[in-house]
Amino acid sequence: MNYALVFRTTHQTMMAEEVLSLNSYYFDTLPLPKEIKTGCTIALSIQKDDCPLIIALLKNENIVVEGVYEVGDAGWKKIDYAHKVDRRVYLDNNASTPVAHEVVHVLLPYLEEHYGNPSSIHLIGREARIAIDEARDEVATLMGAESEEIIFTGNGTEANNFAIKGIAELHAVNKGHIITTVIEHPSVLESCRYLEKYGYEVTYLPVDAFGLVSADQVKNAIKKNTILITVQWANNEIGTLQPVTEIGTLALEQGIVFHTDAIQVIGKIPYDVHSLPIDMLTFSAHKFYGPKGCGGLYIRRNIQVLPIIHGGKQERGMRAGTENSIGIVGAGAAAMLLKESQVEDSTEIKRLRDLLYEGIASSIEGIKVNGDPEKLLPNTLNISFKGVDGESLLINLDLEGINVSTGSACASGSTEPSYVLKACGVSDEYINGGIRFSLGRENTEDDILYTIEKTKEIVNRLRKKQ
Repeated sequence: MNYALVFRTTHQTMMAEEVLSLNSYYFDTLPLPKEIKTGCTIALSIQKDDCPLIIALLKNENIVVEGVYEVGDAGWKKIDYAHKVDRRVYLDNNASTPVAHEVVHVLLPYLEEHYGNPSSIHLIGREARIAIDEARDEVATLMGAESEEIIFTGNGTEANNFAIKGIAELHAVNKGHIITTVIEHPSVLESCRYLEKYGYEVTYLPVDAFGLVSADQVKNAIKKNTILITVQWANNEIGTLQPVTEIGTLALEQGIVFHTDAIQVIGKIPYDVHSLPIDMLTFSAHKFYGPKGCGGLYIRRNIQVLPIIHGGKQERGMRAGTENSIGIVGAGAAAMLLKESQVEDSTEIKRLRDLLYEGIASSIEGIKVNGDPEKLLPNTLNISFKGVDGESLLINLDLEGINVSTGSACASGSTEPSYVLKACGVSDEYINGGIRFSLGRENTEDDILYTIEKTKEIVNRLRKKQ
């Protein structure tokens, strides 16, 4: 039996040959029966077993799939085709963690009963205000801060914008100089590029092959008018940990504000922020088993920063807008959960991460590990597979129920190679084959063994197609 995949493009000017060459896949086209739409509708002759991958690739390119047909002497017959996955292994925790069951239990009353506006003075409003204050205490306790040093925002991106632009606003008259690195999260890089348009000077420090920047590089970049140093504590793609203590100490000695994006660190590596030379620190609840829509910024007590969102007096006048009480309560509950378990969780997650690496390294040739082998998040493993397209590998793994990433979720949709891997000098033969495995507290040894087996099968299959 022959099969046809029928689809239409969302861009009327897209030619059939452009569609057929997507991701270097080539197929024969078939003449369409009269009863099927014409115009930009196209039919590919396919093998039924290839159908899930082709559909996934086309949908990823904004192409609408109309259906799958059996093509025989009697004509075309549309068939139901749904790819079923027997199991699901989630290994994309750096993009977002699942909300912990314990956190969901705490959240439910705030979805059903305690729905008041925290700024209202009646009983239901006061209940929400008390819950937010308690959550602030819980988040502060997790990182060793004081409650009044925690400002809640809508997400980590907003918090990074707040930190960088809030310091810049203090120097609006004379502008100033900012130091960062080339592998920061897009919310940091784009904030810095925005400020450059208004006269601020920014130095983007390069990194070495492991994604590290040295304290000496930062020291040599400092100028008389440097107003801010912002360096990500742990990179979200490769997991490399930067020397924030050394960099923060330099900043302290020079009287320069030091901000670190610690979104990937909280819950994975215990720390006491008051024992570190850090002036501002960004966090996001959905990276440590809380809900999405709640981030925040730690601001050391003596650090002045101007708000960038104006309106009401919420968050001590630092961030206007009705607080997301549900998200904040969830962040507090997640923080309390991690306070009790993060050391034990991280130890087990690191064991599983190492097991994953050993299994892949011993069974698949032509791999390259990206990131520092020692200064690394305990849950993160970024591997490039020589001669394999990362997007195709990701989709094939997804079809087997394994969820991974090719890089930052905030940069998804880009057809360019990872800017982080480019900055680390990864060669052309490896750069497009990068996959990030990021483990979490719900992963098991069986998950890892299954992932090793399927990764080996898929990589070998993709290489044979070349």
